[in-house]
Amino acid sequence: MAEIVLDVEVRERTGTGGARAARNAGKLPGVLYGGDKAPVPIAVSLNEFRKALYTGKLAGHLVTLKHGEETQKVIAKAIDFHPVTDVPVHFDLYRVDEHQKIKINVVAHFINHELSPGLKKGGTLNVVRHEVELWAPADHIPEDLVFDLTGLEIGDTVRVSAVKLPEGVSPTVGRDFVIATVAATGGMGADEAATEA
Repeated sequence: MAEIVLDVEVRERTGTGGARAARNAGKLPGVLYGGDKAPVPIAVSLNEFRKALYTGKLAGHLVTLKHGEETQKVIAKAIDFHPVTDVPVHFDLYRVDEHQKIKINVVAHFINHELSPGLKKGGTLNVVRHEVELWAPADHIPEDLVFDLTGLEIGDTVRVSAVKLPEGVSPTVGRDFVIATVAATGGMGADEAATEA
C-alpha cells in the first residue's frame, strides 16, 4: 500500500471567515490536534485531499503530514462533507505516535456468499455491524476485517471471534459480539428453510 502524504500549510485566519477564504483559494480547511500540543488550524489542497480520500486509505489510517521539511504521523479522525455536493468542506487530523494504541473503526467485509447453504436456500445476510471498533497500534491498523460465510446455514451467526485479528489488535468490547446473521426471508422459519432444500 502506498503511503499517503498530505502537504499542509498553517492557516493564519481562523473561524468561518478563515475557512471560507481557504475554500475560495482551492484549499480545504482543517484542524490538527492531539498529543500535548495546542490545536493548529491547517489547510491542504482540495484536489490533493480528494485524491487521498478516494483511495480509501485516508480515513482511519495512518498518514504522513508534511509542512515544509517537517513531517509527522496523523490519523484522519473526522471529515465533513457538503450536504448537497458531497465535496469535503472540513477535516480533523489527530497526532499520534506510530506505536501508540488508538481506538478506530474498521470496516467488516463478507466473502464466499455462494458457499453458504443458508444464502443459497434464499436466506439473507443481516449485517448487524458494518464496522468493528478496535484498539490497534497506529502503525498496524487493519484495512478491513474479512468474515468467511462458507458453510453457514439459516439461523447461524457470525461473531467477531470468527476473524483472526493481527497481533496487538483487539475489540474495544470484551465480549464475542454478533457481526451478522443468516436469516430466513419472508414468513419462512429456520426449520422450514432447512427442510425445503
